[in-house]
Amino acid sequence: MLEPEPNPRSPSPVLPRNILVQDILEALPEAVYTTDENGRITFYNAAAAELWGVHPELGRSEFCGSWKLYWPDGSLLPHDECPMAIALRERRPIRGMEAVAERPDGSRIPFLAFPTPLFDAEGSLIGAVNMLVDLTTRAATDEAAQRYAAIVEFSDDAILAKDLNGIIINWNHGAERLFGYTAEEAVGKPVLMLIPVERHDEEPEILSRIRRGERIDHYETVRRRKDGSLIEISLSVSPITTRDGRVIGASKIARDITERRRAEQQQHLLIKEMDHRIKNLFTLAGSVVKLSARSASTPAELASAVSARLNALAQAHALTIPRTSEANSRIEQATTLHTLLRTILAPYDAVSGEHGSRAAIRGPDIALAGAAVTSFALLLHEFATNAAKYGALSSPEGRVDIVCKEEGDQFTLAWTESGGPAVEQSSDGDGFGTLLARATVKGQLGGEIVRDWRPDGLSIRLTVARDRLGM
Repeated sequence: MLEPEPNPRSPSPVLPRNILVQDILEALPEAVYTTDENGRITFYNAAAAELWGVHPELGRSEFCGSWKLYWPDGSLLPHDECPMAIALRERRPIRGMEAVAERPDGSRIPFLAFPTPLFDAEGSLIGAVNMLVDLTTRAATDEAAQRYAAIVEFSDDAILAKDLNGIIINWNHGAERLFGYTAEEAVGKPVLMLIPVERHDEEPEILSRIRRGERIDHYETVRRRKDGSLIEISLSVSPITTRDGRVIGASKIARDITERRRAEQQQHLLIKEMDHRIKNLFTLAGSVVKLSARSASTPAELASAVSARLNALAQAHALTIPRTSEANSRIEQATTLHTLLRTILAPYDAVSGEHGSRAAIRGPDIALAGAAVTSFALLLHEFATNAAKYGALSSPEGRVDIVCKEEGDQFTLAWTESGGPAVEQSSDGDGFGTLLARATVKGQLGGEIVRDWRPDGLSIRLTVARDRLGM
């Protein structure tokens, strides 16, 4: 009878005479031990002793060398019900049953058991061999992976993954909120569905850089939502690699920067407006000094006049500063003529004892904004200052009656003084008020000013174009 030819795919192992099976088991990095048919331990390697944290007594310790055993849920596992005991009792191999070994120091090691019964040539049970696989590292890795997955899934930012063909393979809740597509609608679709047509050339460049292993940080661009609206985002893209470093896809983090862009635009607008206002203030201050110098006879008089006029402007402009939570969305708010009048006249309006208000304001109110506030503030300050020096407000019994009227596309303010000293002046002269009227009333406000020096008090009629009041 011919002997069968040996199978070259499964050759029989041939070991050097001086190497024993025990030596091989001892060299293995995993915990391995053997028992007799009754479950008493007959051999264990160093890895098993390290896992158990103890050296069991050969021929006496049964089934497992650990101090105590537990099921994965934390309940106590008796040694005679452990995987090795089951394998011996039922005479069958157990593959990957999970349990937890407790060491004498109280630390616990999760492991997988692979006990296999051993039989002699006649089929009698002679013992078993078991391999224990330490799951400590895997458990920590699984926990970290679960934690990372939870962070990704519930992040406020849109996080998605795509393969190297640009097909979406992962989609978190943040992406659903930002772009409007559910995971079911997005996964398996090309990422181009999020990119406006005019920006489709961005994707090949991004994929090219990802294939080279490059990372893209904070790339600001525009993407399209499910409803067709566009959204400005900051995009970070990182390669997804295998353990051997091969790039297989890309992860993307998209953050909505709409509010940031809006804030930046508002900031730029405010800076531009501030620059404009500062230049205007310097120009205005220079004009106030220049015009005041023409009517001042001494340096002290000039200083006093300039200081008073600039202070009146400061009080007037304080009325236009927003005082609500809307301040960050508006450059300036309008004030009204009546409010401005009360502010300018407040220093001269004694409201105490037997005296009532010395200034009566009647008629419709109007909104003032921009350059109109400055023009009216200077004009009204001149009216009040002159009245306090020479007119009705220089006398305790003096009064000012102010009547506002709307007449078509014109607005008229009538300023009438009474109860003051007799009026002697009969012409405009060449003082600050006259120069101011020429510079602002006609040029900026599109109107005119007329003075009437009546014996019982000065009367001023100021007419302005209504469309110049919100400049």
